[in-house]
Amino acid sequence: MTVDVQEAVAQAARVLARSGLVTAFGHVSARTADGFVITPAADLARAAPDRLIIVARDAAALPNGAPAEAWAHLAVYRERPDVAAIARAQPPAAFAAAAPGKTLFPLYGQASWLGASVPVHDDARLLRTLALAERAAGVLTEGEALLLRGNGGITTGDSPGLAVARMWLLEQACRAWIALTPAERRGLSPAEIASWRAVSAELLPRLWRHLAEVG
Repeated sequence: MTVDVQEAVAQAARVLARSGLVTAFGHVSARTADGFVITPAADLARAAPDRLIIVARDAAALPNGAPAEAWAHLAVYRERPDVAAIARAQPPAAFAAAAPGKTLFPLYGQASWLGASVPVHDDARLLRTLALAERAAGVLTEGEALLLRGNGGITTGDSPGLAVARMWLLEQACRAWIALTPAERRGLSPAEIASWRAVSAELLPRLWRHLAEVG
């Protein structure tokens, strides 16, 4: 694990806190060669590289100081080899959007950067065991965002910053979703979604830089 990875996780966590997407809870992690590194069970606003917790890929128990829902990160990393980083938060609008337990689809272009759709894990229990975490991870078979009914959301990225940028987008997408009635929700076509996803590698980092600079 490099210092750059540690600093990236800590910075992303601080930005997540400044963005108002977490209170006393939430965590950010990044995959490493042997597992992942994650913020401790503490206020993300004070995240620092030297306070991060290392979790082994084959962990049978969580190390001291790790958040209890680190199991969710472990399960997602095992389920999705393409995922390099994870943000876990409680965007306020996510609670209302996920309450029906139904999949969300993009209503506007930037929401496509969360996936062609955003599934909902229809179980509000905390992901504090590997078994519960694996059930949630099994819902996130593709795309970059998962809503947890009654429990916030999970977003992924090629870096901790991009995972946090997607968490910000998830909050915005949920706000748009709950502002409209089902009859008013006109989703994007597959071609429209594909066109927006094609430019995500170019434009999503710009959103992350904005969030990092204005926070």
